[in-house]
Amino acid sequence: MKLLIITDAWHPQINGVVRTYEHLIEELEKIGHDIRVISPSDFRWQIPLPGYGEIKLALAPYRRLAKMIEDHAPETIHIATEGPLGWAARKYCIKNNLNFSTCYHSHFPDYFAKRIARFLPFLHDRAHETTKNLVRRFHAPAQTMMIATQSLEDELKSWNFKTPMLRLSRGVDLDLFKPDKKNLFHDLPGPIALYVGRVAIEKSIEDFLKMKWGGSKIVVGDGPIRTSLSRKYPDVHFAGSKQGTELADHYRSADVFVFPSRTDTFGMVQIEALSCGLPVAGYNVRGPKDIITEDFLGIIGDNLSDAAHKALKSGTKIQRNEHIQKHYSWDNVAQQFTKAMFPVKK
Repeated sequence: MKLLIITDAWHPQINGVVRTYEHLIEELEKIGHDIRVISPSDFRWQIPLPGYGEIKLALAPYRRLAKMIEDHAPETIHIATEGPLGWAARKYCIKNNLNFSTCYHSHFPDYFAKRIARFLPFLHDRAHETTKNLVRRFHAPAQTMMIATQSLEDELKSWNFKTPMLRLSRGVDLDLFKPDKKNLFHDLPGPIALYVGRVAIEKSIEDFLKMKWGGSKIVVGDGPIRTSLSRKYPDVHFAGSKQGTELADHYRSADVFVFPSRTDTFGMVQIEALSCGLPVAGYNVRGPKDIITEDFLGIIGDNLSDAAHKALKSGTKIQRNEHIQKHYSWDNVAQQFTKAMFPVKK
């Protein structure tokens, strides 16, 4: 079938949304589906996302997007994000009475409220409520909204989301992210605590940077507050962005993976770390509590330092890798997506 995916997040961005659809498309094409992606790079006029200059958004995309949809003539449309392209695609589908699906990838109410509160704390609740209403309205006309975890589904339902929800989990490149020898950090005092992700306020990364830890801390990733944090925490090693084998080597060479975010809807880096054999420490919130479901996977709790120290003693590399192989393959995710997008007609 001809599937059109419309997304505001695509190459050259590096994030969970992009990686999710990269792997999904690869799996869907293996079973014969014809996939086309429309992203900001297809549009001449773009503007940078405030606070994230490297992320470009399409400016006034409706007319060109409408023509692209008509030229491609897809059998089904999936809108991945709630940005300018997402809203334009939504408008086109409603105007032309076309069914479409969406996916709730990013917890924008939490993100936006946290950013606003950094400068105007008294506006936190109002910003959260306004953004919550906006994303609920965005997804309301979708035939299906895909969500990653049960805790996210429960939360959205408590926010009065009425859109039918179906599970779309995440997967791991099992050939790349697997246990192997430690070939980094030999000159650093252990144990090695690792963070991988955007260096941004909504990730609560300072909870990791300031937690009590007797060994070394490594940050892999980039973002708008990296420079200021590297000056504030000179004892932390900021490695910058890593991909592929380099990223896997960083996972394998650490002793514990720390996931301080309270705003993520899933956190793919957690399952990548686990697949490499690394235990995970995080808060008992949406995302970590859906993934760290067995004692041998790591520890979640209210104190990040305590969780990280306890996680060092939890389970084995083999246990963690085998768990990920069983529960988080991209083939399984593609099957979930296929069932949602191409339901069997009775």
